[in-house]
Amino acid sequence: LISTGFIFFMTNSNSTNNSCIHISTTTPEIRKSLITVSIIFHFLIFLLGVLGNGLVIWVTGFKMKKTVNTVWYLNLAVADFIFVAFLPLNVINLALDFHWPFGNFMCKLNTMVLILNMFASVYILVVISTDRCVSVVWPVWAQNNRNVRKAFLCVWVVALILSAPYFIFRDTEQDSNKILCFDNYLRQFRHQAIIITHFLLGFVVPFPVIVSCYAIIIHRLRGLVMQSGRPFKIISGIIVIFFLCWAPFHLMVLIELVKFTSATHNQTLDYVTAIGMPLATSLAFLNSCLNPILYVFMGHDFKDKVHRSILNVLVAAFREEQIRSHIYRKSVDTSQSNMKSDLNTEV
Repeated sequence: LISTGFIFFMTNSNSTNNSCIHISTTTPEIRKSLITVSIIFHFLIFLLGVLGNGLVIWVTGFKMKKTVNTVWYLNLAVADFIFVAFLPLNVINLALDFHWPFGNFMCKLNTMVLILNMFASVYILVVISTDRCVSVVWPVWAQNNRNVRKAFLCVWVVALILSAPYFIFRDTEQDSNKILCFDNYLRQFRHQAIIITHFLLGFVVPFPVIVSCYAIIIHRLRGLVMQSGRPFKIISGIIVIFFLCWAPFHLMVLIELVKFTSATHNQTLDYVTAIGMPLATSLAFLNSCLNPILYVFMGHDFKDKVHRSILNVLVAAFREEQIRSHIYRKSVDTSQSNMKSDLNTEV
């Protein structure tokens, strides 16, 4: 079994005889603790993710006028909501000591949905970042040429294509009195190709794009962003949260790939992957719960929000984002028309 986070996958590159159980390299006490922590973390992420993203879906989908910003946030919340909705299956799988009672199709679908929404969430963040950047650099063009439907359709199509291999190569197998849900790649190069593609397109490419977009925004708006405080906090928060949540996960996946393909056994890597991968995946899964918190509680002072209803809080948060976009466009137009004017005074 190769532990891909809390979902301990059996990965078979050649045959079942070559599989190895990474988690068995730990002591029974550590193994029991890892499973217990995994179950608790899955459950908490499920509750927080369903409630938080459900509220965002309710507000942006039914309580607010459709705008570019609300549509993006709606799609991101939907991706995160679907992501966490499948977590109870993994909780049951762990509680049954890795016995998978849901059949072959659900084994494939469960993994595919998790990976699908991981890619969808990442690329929606990329498009949001790009959209904000374009709105600052070319505000008039962005106002006249934005096509939200095509953009988020492309995001979901790309995410579906990238997650399809996990549906194809996922399989079930009877092992003693258990049914295991595992990755049956059959060939080692397939395993390597999928993991490397996952790393490159799921982190290496998206993260620099996000950072670059917000770096351009900060550069173009300079004093406005730094003085206003709130936009800068949200920009910094999105970048830091994204990196902290996903960097450890992808790093552990690469370490696990090196361990699995190595010709010699390395006991140190056994312990690193057995303990580090569940912890790293907990951070990655946690990202689906943190997005609603970023939208709401970084927009205004928390003291103001405790005196207002949840609906008003969320509506105000998303409207605030729309106001920022308008201020950004206005500030850029002002700076271009009169380079000597004081940008902060104008705003």
